[in-house]
Amino acid sequence: MANTSVGNYGNLGAYGASGAQATTTPSASVLAKVERTLAGQTGGVARLNESLARDQTRLSGLGQLQSALTGFQSIAERLAGAGIGTSASSSAQSVLTAAAGGGAKPGSYAVEVKQLAQGQVLDSDALKTATGKIGTGATATIKVEFGTAGAGGFTPGKESAKTITIDARNNTLDGIASAFKAAGIDASVVKSGDGYALRLKGASGEAGGMRVSVGGDAAVKNLLSYNPAAKQNSGLTQSVAAQDAVAVVAGKEVKSAGNTLKDAIEGATLTLTGTGKADVAVTQDSGQIAQNVAAFVNAYNDLNGKLAALQKGELKSDQALGQVSREVAALLRTGGVSPSALAAVGVSADGAGKLQLDDKKLKAAVAADPEAVSRLFTNDGKGLADQFDAKIDALTGKSGAITRETQRIGKDITALTAKKAELAKALTSQANVLVKYYTQQEQADAGGALPGYTGPRSLFDFMA
Repeated sequence: MANTSVGNYGNLGAYGASGAQATTTPSASVLAKVERTLAGQTGGVARLNESLARDQTRLSGLGQLQSALTGFQSIAERLAGAGIGTSASSSAQSVLTAAAGGGAKPGSYAVEVKQLAQGQVLDSDALKTATGKIGTGATATIKVEFGTAGAGGFTPGKESAKTITIDARNNTLDGIASAFKAAGIDASVVKSGDGYALRLKGASGEAGGMRVSVGGDAAVKNLLSYNPAAKQNSGLTQSVAAQDAVAVVAGKEVKSAGNTLKDAIEGATLTLTGTGKADVAVTQDSGQIAQNVAAFVNAYNDLNGKLAALQKGELKSDQALGQVSREVAALLRTGGVSPSALAAVGVSADGAGKLQLDDKKLKAAVAADPEAVSRLFTNDGKGLADQFDAKIDALTGKSGAITRETQRIGKDITALTAKKAELAKALTSQANVLVKYYTQQEQADAGGALPGYTGPRSLFDFMA
């Protein structure tokens, strides 16, 4: 007997209400009648999909907002203390770059980068299409654990395991990738040879390795299972292993899950770019003050531009973005460093809130009194850079506006996804009953084809 799949709702009409197999495949006219009967209920699904898309866009925007703030904060932090008059340089930028911050001590430091940090990459076998059904549509439960793979096997880390459900609604490569992404795992469908494969990427560092176990549908299990302790896997294949960065700094070995090393040299930040050797020179020079103030001005304007772009795009009318924009702008007016004092050293704001820099006036002020210029930006927590650093900590912290908004949207996405699954289940049940009913009518010569039906596409394709 042939099974007929209507959209992503599984095999409709293959079984009757009693569970006995039907003897015929539903005709196009039967499917058209089912579509017409349930057409009025598609609005609810469309609204759920629109709400999910809107929430996911806002979640992405909040991630961009967090990234923009922390990027500016890194510049502000470097101006703290003695950092405003200190610089760091690398003899080999293909190995690492260096930046000095508060507390950096002048000197020369030998660094050898032995390996860079990287995240694990797992690939599935290639399939002909990204949209073809995988398996029977029976439920498959995927458990992804995070930890370290070694000679003793796999050791789970501190991050909690994540569970993903695959069934008739999402049992395609595209659907599986979306389900992984919804669970917070980097997943994508990539071209592989003449077909397509699922690619999973773990967090950077050796503790970001993954173990993937699957229960349920055999085809999904064979495609996605991965055990790093096994000699051979029938599912996913590791193409890149998870590993920490390893460097020797001034004779001491340093490991890091990422390629940014903070305080491996006191008060300095090293960004690793390749393997090899480099010498890092930390110097103190009042001439560096003007360069660091210029870097602060450029970073602030870059942040201001990103906030404006998010306001017009992903975070239009968003409360968290509104609070961030107001509080960041307010620091320039009421942060304890007067606009007139900043203007005296060549830093002023235009009508749009963009900072302007008079380089000649700044250099003249530094030459006349470098300490006075420094105190405007870093002064035991009272300087402008100090205050921006503290403000961003408050905005991006656990109780900050961005975290609260992100958590609220995450809960909303979870609730909407559950509602969508419930509605899909209800419509599937209704459709199965209608298929049986209209098939019986047709067999009794009681119903005919509806005019205007042009093909097998049905309303259930909205789930694709």
